[in-house]
Amino acid sequence: MKSNEQLQKDVMDSIKWEPQLHAAEIGVIVHDGIVTLTGTVDNYSKKLAAESATKDVAGVRAVVEKIDVKYHNLGIKTDDEIAAEVLKSLRNHWDVPDEKIQVEVDDSWVTLNGDVTWNYQKEAAKRAIENIPGVKGVLNHINIKALRKSELEKRVIENALRRHWSINADDVHVTVDGNKVILTGKVTSMYQKEEAGRIAWKTPGVLFVENNLVVDYKYEYVL
Repeated sequence: MKSNEQLQKDVMDSIKWEPQLHAAEIGVIVHDGIVTLTGTVDNYSKKLAAESATKDVAGVRAVVEKIDVKYHNLGIKTDDEIAAEVLKSLRNHWDVPDEKIQVEVDDSWVTLNGDVTWNYQKEAAKRAIENIPGVKGVLNHINIKALRKSELEKRVIENALRRHWSINADDVHVTVDGNKVILTGKVTSMYQKEEAGRIAWKTPGVLFVENNLVVDYKYEYVL
């Protein structure tokens, strides 16, 4: 069981553990397992690292991210310059079908549209541009249109969940509706919830994953 104060300390320690982050850049507010991150960083990858470090902490039920990205003068680029670098980076990643992806840049925010066959391709496209200097954020609106249209096998997904070292598969319930997977039940961390979702997305034929898992951690609400 953790108090708000202890959870705040654990999150701050996790952020300090990230080599690229300076703890002074990130503010941490905790209330009943909900962690709000504030502050200003000088690149988008730091923002992602802070969010990821927070989700890895036991006791975190939800993350509210309010971190601003402000580049130094040398890091400021026009939208045209950012768009050119994004397209180049997408072409250079073997796991990204760049010909199927459209890019929009507005005020240093990148929006990705298009259709791909696998979720890993959608995620790879986002990762390919997260570290480009000048990018303030990424909106990934790429759709998944699987080639395989046959109904998914519930048992295959359940077995994959059981193979994962961190997940108690008995606490995760899988429902299949055509090409849609619905996850319900309870896990003990944000990490486990996201891992379960990633496992479901790896299943051939998946078009949608509805991750309704609840993070259930014994938490002592102390002011």
